[in-house]
Amino acid sequence: MSRYRGPKLRITRRLGSLPGLTMKISEKENSPGKPGKPKRGKRKNDEKENNDKPKKRTEYGIRLEEKQKLKFNYGLTESQLYRYIKEARRRQGVTGLILLQLLEMRLDSLCFALGFGKSLGNARQLVNHGHITVNQKVVSIASFQCHLGDIIGVKDKLISKNLIQSNLKEKESRYLPGHLKFNLPKLEGTISDYCDRDDVRLQLNELLVIEFYSRR
Repeated sequence: MSRYRGPKLRITRRLGSLPGLTMKISEKENSPGKPGKPKRGKRKNDEKENNDKPKKRTEYGIRLEEKQKLKFNYGLTESQLYRYIKEARRRQGVTGLILLQLLEMRLDSLCFALGFGKSLGNARQLVNHGHITVNQKVVSIASFQCHLGDIIGVKDKLISKNLIQSNLKEKESRYLPGHLKFNLPKLEGTISDYCDRDDVRLQLNELLVIEFYSRR
């Protein structure tokens, strides 16, 4: 499956807040498709009763929803997410936390956390267009896995600096995770540690994601 490029608010209405996908809030409260159009030959009262009655969620459906949150928030394809799952299993430690740390150490995730991009999609675009550097070298791969001590900066070009400064002005009240240090005059961020669970703003039960892939 390719990366999702459809309506973002439709996804947040179904899955809840996804800060990496969009910070916008839909004016609609119901999930997509509710209330649906009444079926032909069915009484309105019966249709209303069926719409008001909540559907029972299965264990598989709950796990699938948590997996979809992770996938849409970080803009991953199914194959990419599964590769991260396998890598998290291979390493020693708490698999769920390691999975989140791997995703947060992606270059596009770090750029978003530093405020370089308005969303993860926007941060990914900045990386792909060659505006971002790692240790003073331009890196144009959004999934590039950074390491402790790496310095995330901006290419020494006027257009690159203007883009980043514009995004930073719009996110003056941005939340900076504890594992990052940011130097505003130099437009540089340093990775000082691996992220804690509290540093991840996505509301997610990562254990259910691991369980979803337990049979693969």
